[in-house]
Amino acid sequence: MKKESKIRILVADDHYVVRMGVIAMINNEPDMEVVAEAANGTQVIDRFNTSKPDLVLLDSRMPLKDGVQAAQEIRNQHGAARILMLTAFDGDEDIHKALAAGAQGYVLKSSTGEQLIPALRAVAAGKDWIPEEVADRLIKRDKFEPLTPRELEVLNELAKGLANKQIASVMNISQHTTKGYLKNILTKLHVADRTEAVTVAIQRGLIHI
Repeated sequence: MKKESKIRILVADDHYVVRMGVIAMINNEPDMEVVAEAANGTQVIDRFNTSKPDLVLLDSRMPLKDGVQAAQEIRNQHGAARILMLTAFDGDEDIHKALAAGAQGYVLKSSTGEQLIPALRAVAAGKDWIPEEVADRLIKRDKFEPLTPRELEVLNELAKGLANKQIASVMNISQHTTKGYLKNILTKLHVADRTEAVTVAIQRGLIHI
């Protein structure tokens, strides 16, 4: 009787302890094996090309290139690549970007023990893996009007604590234009003031500080 081959997995996470824990968990499964590991986004792409894994387990936030950039490059080069995002971030914009980049699944690190192994098997088998709490976040995203690139720039400056005059100077625009952008941001995020705008933007994954 022919022995079934194991699911070959590349694990990418910049936190060593987390990476080692996940690798140990996977290697404990009889139908899986970790064939490569990476600590940053650039390594992920290199290790994928050398190890040709069946599946990439990818952290969304890493040095050099984040998980979204790495996923996009891998899928651009290898259209059939299977990618499962493993992350601590549950913002609707974080999730949207990961799936838009080509990830077929999204698992939160808070639920690793319950969902990681079934998620790996599902994605390796060609299925999508979107847990209920992740799907709920994506549904809520549809309630918001998207921010323009310039509005996101203003939002990033707001998060630094800059006043309108300072933002206008940094972005080389008038204070009147800055106020217009701010008004649009508050309306689109359904918030009443600057502080709430920054809070909501961070929670949703629109900006990162």
